[in-house]
Amino acid sequence: MREREAAVAGRDGGFRIRGAPLEVRQLVKAFGETRVVDDVSFKIDSGMFLTLLGPSGSGKTTTLRMIAGFEEPTGGEIRVAGNVVTDTPAHKRNIGVVFQQYALFPHLTVFENVAYPLEMRRRSRVEIRARVDTVLGLVRLQGFESRYPKQLSGGQQQRVALARAVVFEPPVLLMDEPLGALDKRLREAMQVEIHHLQKQLGITTVSVTHDQVEALVMSDVIAVLDRGILQQIGPPLEVYRRPANQFVADFLGESNLLSGTVSAAAADGQVFTTSKGLAVRVAAGERAEPSGGVHMVVRPEYVRLGAAAEGAANRYQAEILEVLYVGDMVKYRMVVESGDEFAAKTLAPSAGRQWEAGQRVTVGWDPGDCLTVNA
Repeated sequence: MREREAAVAGRDGGFRIRGAPLEVRQLVKAFGETRVVDDVSFKIDSGMFLTLLGPSGSGKTTTLRMIAGFEEPTGGEIRVAGNVVTDTPAHKRNIGVVFQQYALFPHLTVFENVAYPLEMRRRSRVEIRARVDTVLGLVRLQGFESRYPKQLSGGQQQRVALARAVVFEPPVLLMDEPLGALDKRLREAMQVEIHHLQKQLGITTVSVTHDQVEALVMSDVIAVLDRGILQQIGPPLEVYRRPANQFVADFLGESNLLSGTVSAAAADGQVFTTSKGLAVRVAAGERAEPSGGVHMVVRPEYVRLGAAAEGAANRYQAEILEVLYVGDMVKYRMVVESGDEFAAKTLAPSAGRQWEAGQRVTVGWDPGDCLTVNA
């Protein structure tokens, strides 16, 4: 009893979960001859937040379902806290799950929905009352105990689903597109709220999404999948700034992506030549093979305009083709003398000069702001 109490009590006596390390080894799921998950491996430490990110059909939800025990793997191994659970039934894995549509019981109140996992585990009434009250406080739903799901907003239903998934102290929490049913503004608010709650609880979490911003905001680690294959895994900033290949660069955030070759070596790096003949200095030690066709990646926010570009190692004259105002940002589409097109993104000025379509402007960036990747 004392050990279990210690597992959920933080220094302040509050509700806290002892997260467990999670490891997936060479996981495979095939339907006939088609592999929807193809040799996926990753490992995260206790209390970390991993996001499986990818487009529809990338295998991210199937991977999550295999971890949960809802899908049987064709091959590979799943370990929780070092224990193999690959063949363990879902209800015996002690894993919390938040579904995309929340899956709340419509005939039960908020209190009864959250209490349900504890009742199934035959906890005492006193413990159930104390535990549900504590968890509803964590998700800011005090006073909503007697309401039914239909009487709640989408965000409130999401909080109930989250409370139900953690109330029985699972070492691992899985979330399948948890914010997909919410509008943009509420989704952004819930990203921060879930991130804070996950850190407060200390629960190991795996979430599935196709939303790049959601992955960047909420995660300690991002695993990018495409066609069932793990393309890259790492901290959000690393995956964003140093994409492993063309797919990751194109899928995660916005990119200027130009094809060409690494044609020569410079004193401080390499020279990338686009298919239209534009020479660009790139940092040394990138992944691309000098002899083959490669792509150069430069993020729009790294492209500087006007006086800000004067000191850049890569500097060109460009014509502004299009200006797009998107709230606090301005996006420019431009073409340089070689015919290569670039996009730039800057903060919208509160006053002063604004570049317009048809104007000529100096554009530039440094070798460290771009890299070459294989397709």
